[in-house]
Amino acid sequence: MELFKEYIKPYLKQYKGLMLTTVLLGIITVLASSLLTFTAGYLITRASEMPLTILLIYVPIVGVRAFGITRPVAKYLERLAGHNTVLKILSEMRVKLYDMLEPQTLFIRSRFQTGDLLGTLADDIEHLQDAYIRTIFPIVTALFLLLYSVIVLAVFDWLFALWIGLCLSVLVFVYPLLSLYFLKKRQKELKAEKNQLYKKLTDAVFGISDWIVSGNKTRFIAEFLTSTKSTYMLERKMANWNHSRQFQLQVWTGVILIFVGLWAGKAALAGEILPTYIASFTLVTIPIIEGLMPTSQAVERIPAYEESLARINYINKQGIQNSRQEVEIPLPSTVDLVFNHVTFRYGEQENALQSINLSAPFRKKIAILGKSGSGKSTLLQLSLGELSPQIGEVLVNGIKAIDYGDKIHEVISVLNQKPYLFATTVENNIRLGKANATREEIESVIKQVKLDKYIYSLPKGINTQMEETGQRFSGGERQRIALARILLKNTPIVILDEPTVGLDPKTELDLLETIYDVLKDKTVILITHHLIGLEKMDEIIFLDNGCIAMRGSHEQLLQTNQRYKQLYQLDRGDE
Repeated sequence: MELFKEYIKPYLKQYKGLMLTTVLLGIITVLASSLLTFTAGYLITRASEMPLTILLIYVPIVGVRAFGITRPVAKYLERLAGHNTVLKILSEMRVKLYDMLEPQTLFIRSRFQTGDLLGTLADDIEHLQDAYIRTIFPIVTALFLLLYSVIVLAVFDWLFALWIGLCLSVLVFVYPLLSLYFLKKRQKELKAEKNQLYKKLTDAVFGISDWIVSGNKTRFIAEFLTSTKSTYMLERKMANWNHSRQFQLQVWTGVILIFVGLWAGKAALAGEILPTYIASFTLVTIPIIEGLMPTSQAVERIPAYEESLARINYINKQGIQNSRQEVEIPLPSTVDLVFNHVTFRYGEQENALQSINLSAPFRKKIAILGKSGSGKSTLLQLSLGELSPQIGEVLVNGIKAIDYGDKIHEVISVLNQKPYLFATTVENNIRLGKANATREEIESVIKQVKLDKYIYSLPKGINTQMEETGQRFSGGERQRIALARILLKNTPIVILDEPTVGLDPKTELDLLETIYDVLKDKTVILITHHLIGLEKMDEIIFLDNGCIAMRGSHEQLLQTNQRYKQLYQLDRGDE
């Protein structure tokens, strides 16, 4: 109920005009259908009597045409108004979801599995549109029809009206509650199963190469098919109930039709209604019941809405907690980064980092080396406040990195292996570093990264479209454009995360020369597995199984560490 008040009720108030219009059009649709059936029944009976004047037939013919036109028009307008309302609500809810997720960008990996977020983005928000179109609107319409039918029938026979009201209540109240009872548990189970499938599929997509290399592809496929079969069985049970319920509703509809037909015949014999209305009263029951039947499906969806709202609310609460953790922190132009006895582990696994001490005063250049799984990526995430150590602390100017929240990117920039470039112009991609940058500032950073001659040789210069993921440019050029973006942002610390992966040796050397040149006045942390260019680093740290295996300057390690000397010569291609 609290979730309803927070996520549904506000929109009911905000768009009450559009919603009332939608419900009214839905009622008009059902009434037009009822009057069409009622008039058609009267017309058929009256025509069979061969009345003396054509007007007795002509008038109901006009009524049939009028109601026949009104029904589809009203139905179309109802759909138009309903979807217009829901799309407005969904647009606001998507913005609200973005506002929930945006402050948590740095915390997503540590607090949510990617499959969870995919489930939320792809299912929950879109699913909530059904709360209005398939639940709220049909229920309100059905309640009106029930009341309207009883009142109109009471004009002729109030006792029979009460009896029919009870019969119709079975459709409006009894079956919906039974559906809710039988399907609530299964819907939650199905939701949980689908969430697991999201996670497994996400893991498979991101780790497909590992599955293949490890030779476990067959096992993964077997496990995934088992989960899929479990989901299928749940869906099949729900489908069987739906078919059974639909059959029972049709049988109950036939019973109500018999009741109304017998009453209409008896009322005609008693002179309470004309015989020509027997067919009308009997047939009009069909569209009325059709307007009541969706109530069962409308109510049974409520647990699914609750589940979706609960998931969204959980993410929202995490965002609130994050916002509470953030404090007002000044953003200095000179920054020191310090790791004090930092130990971190994922869950119950072994320590990814073990008692790491690292000091990066402003303008210091540090290289972090190590094989895959040695802890390099964990160190990066700790620096950005994405993770919080179990032991020790990561300090940025004496303040915990995690306390900066999303402001950490005003202090630290990252040049990734494959920086994402959008399908827009070169200028717009670079401007992401500083939204209010002038054209002169953008041209300046392009010149600094040594792309000016090439960019301005293109017909459209910096207005050249980069195409999807920057495919218009080579790997080295894409890295330089991303570096220009970082220079425009002008953060005091820059982390280089394997920036030359996939580049040929000459392009790699040229790019590193440019990087070292333009970042000479900044703190630089280079995460790499190559030793090329490390002579320009102030300190080199080797990580092995989460521990610092060796550290020192390039010259010190060459003189004192035979392993480093061999690796350096091997990386340079020396004999």
